[in-house]
Amino acid sequence: MQYNVNSAEEYLAELPEERKPVIEKLRQIILDNLPEGFQEEITYGMLNYVVPLETYPAGYHVNEGQALPFMALASQKNHIALYHMGIYAQKGLEEWFREEYAKQVPTKLDMGKSCIRFKNPKRIPYELIAELCQKITVDEYIKAYEAGRKRSGV
Repeated sequence: MQYNVNSAEEYLAELPEERKPVIEKLRQIILDNLPEGFQEEITYGMLNYVVPLETYPAGYHVNEGQALPFMALASQKNHIALYHMGIYAQKGLEEWFREEYAKQVPTKLDMGKSCIRFKNPKRIPYELIAELCQKITVDEYIKAYEAGRKRSGV
């Protein structure tokens, strides 16, 4: 679900009460573990963690003038979504994540290209999310993003 908000605090205030503690905990884990250089903002009505335009002026090729998205956190209707664009931008990261998830969580991973869906908040592997956040620096992500654009001809 998208919220019409302008700050992380406003986003958190709009959440259903049962989701607030989980989203707040995930947000803090992301903030504590993202490598230096990423920045939190509200984009697409959710919490986003981006490479700011000051660092990467080319920004996101899909939306001119928008910072390059890296991660996002959202409370959707039936799940909590964690989007991690580096999972498919950096070779081997998805495989590592899938293997580690299977070791730590007894239920099947519900994941799309970059979206990890958590339907049961009691099954969120917080330590694994912290480790995932640390896996790619800003410079590594920019290189992977540009390489992916070249491969796809965009």
